[in-house]
Amino acid sequence: MSYYNLEELEVYQLTESFSDEIWFIVAKWDYFASDTVGKQIVRSADSIGANIAEGYGRYHYKENRNFCYFSRGSIIETKGWLKKSQTRNLISEEQFNKLFEELQTIHLKLNAYLKFIGKSAVVNKEDK
Repeated sequence: MSYYNLEELEVYQLTESFSDEIWFIVAKWDYFASDTVGKQIVRSADSIGANIAEGYGRYHYKENRNFCYFSRGSIIETKGWLKKSQTRNLISEEQFNKLFEELQTIHLKLNAYLKFIGKSAVVNKEDK
């Protein structure tokens, strides 16, 4: 489907770094916070990259796009958990702003990747 390895995709690299960053932040929270909000934000952050990877591994444009849409949903979910983390004083406003900005970048890169997938599907369809 693509000439790139998954690990070479910038959006995937960004999601992996972001989810690791979330993990290390949550690992410092007390038990109650990490057991409630922490588990949710780690799962949603991990899901962003996991869905990109699963879609990439499907080798079909339509399925790849669908998993990227799931990934986009996880981005929105993670933004919600970030806001909840800030509201509950689990992260500082500075951390929130930095993480939210990183998610915005991931969101934009994912949309660009979706556009690339769409163009690739059209080009390959025309080649047949």
